[in-house]
Amino acid sequence: MEQRVNIEQSQPEVWKAMYALSGAVSKSALSAIQKHLIMVRTSQINSCAFCLNMHTKEALKAGETQQRLFVLSAWKETTLFTEEEKAILALTEEVTLITENGVSDSTYKQAEKFFSAKMIGEIIMSIVAMNAWNRIAVSTHMPLGE
Repeated sequence: MEQRVNIEQSQPEVWKAMYALSGAVSKSALSAIQKHLIMVRTSQINSCAFCLNMHTKEALKAGETQQRLFVLSAWKETTLFTEEEKAILALTEEVTLITENGVSDSTYKQAEKFFSAKMIGEIIMSIVAMNAWNRIAVSTHMPLGE
């Protein structure tokens, strides 16, 4: 697949702004594992090979297990994830697929059981940022960068 427009080169100010957003999001109080669950699950839903390649490697370095990464797309069918992680993953899916049904009250209320309003904001912004990166990578055919 041939790479299309290079956004970093063609839109340097926007690229810098995206990096600034990512930098702000990275300061979240979420654990490294929680951040990686958001990044990997969002990238799975969006079929972003570039981001999946990068963030699964980073997740493993951060201590995530191969088994959990292997079954992440079927997280509802396993006991490998905590209830807190499942709340994050449910929110991740509904925000990523927002045009289908929005974010349900039940999903939001489940998140409120584990997280403050500030933390829910951090989770949502992490999901939003990852969706933006996925859309850049998929639409421009960013190479994996082995």
